[in-house]
Amino acid sequence: MQYKLILFDIGNTHIKIGIANAKGVIASYALNSDRSESSDSLGLKILQVLQNAECSICELKTALASSVVPDLNFILLSACKRYLKLELLFIPTELAIPMENRYARPEEVGADRLLGAFAARKAFPEYKNIISIDFGTATTFDCIENNAYLGGLICPGIYSSASALTAKAAKLPRISLMIEENEPIIGKSTSTSLNHGFIFGFAAMTEGLCNKIAETMPSKPLIIATGGFATALAKVTNCFDQVYPELLLDGLFFLCKEHRLI
Repeated sequence: MQYKLILFDIGNTHIKIGIANAKGVIASYALNSDRSESSDSLGLKILQVLQNAECSICELKTALASSVVPDLNFILLSACKRYLKLELLFIPTELAIPMENRYARPEEVGADRLLGAFAARKAFPEYKNIISIDFGTATTFDCIENNAYLGGLICPGIYSSASALTAKAAKLPRISLMIEENEPIIGKSTSTSLNHGFIFGFAAMTEGLCNKIAETMPSKPLIIATGGFATALAKVTNCFDQVYPELLLDGLFFLCKEHRLI
């Protein structure tokens, strides 16, 4: 039997689930991150994911998770134990990330940021310097030099920023974050003004910060974009060298290979 892995990237908005074999992630799914969900409800959803992936429970060898939502950890742990008959391991506490962490207080680095840095290093070993940008609830810029995580920047996320603005300004319409143009235009409506302001504003922020960060690194870095908004933003900026939607799930797979769990 060829064993498989089940991988969980637990974020503030979504739980991404990956199914992997010895070669890599072969299927991925996303569930909403619901802190009020029961372990039974989540467990049944995971079983549905496995059914869709045509993967049986007996094929699963390891369950591994990265989480930035502590409230969901025990729920998922219980779901895996009851429905998958697996002990869920969390990084980096139960499975170390083999990367030098140069943060002043290493324990403060979010699991997702360190995992993304590790994944970027493993995916692109030929590059000495890398900037990995994750467009999630927050926008994070993480810097890698050789096998060291240097640190980075944390900025507002585009979706959370848009939600916060419309929640505080009663007369503003909902921001769709959808545009047809690849260049900013002068908005002739509030909706156009908002959407172009957000999309091209975040693109300009990303370009500016990448240029500033790159100046501090020994050589020109590879710039990787991941997260929910990366693909859309790549249409209006040319500062990304790679768009890598499944970076964190691949990072969990690389960790399992590193620790010989598959």
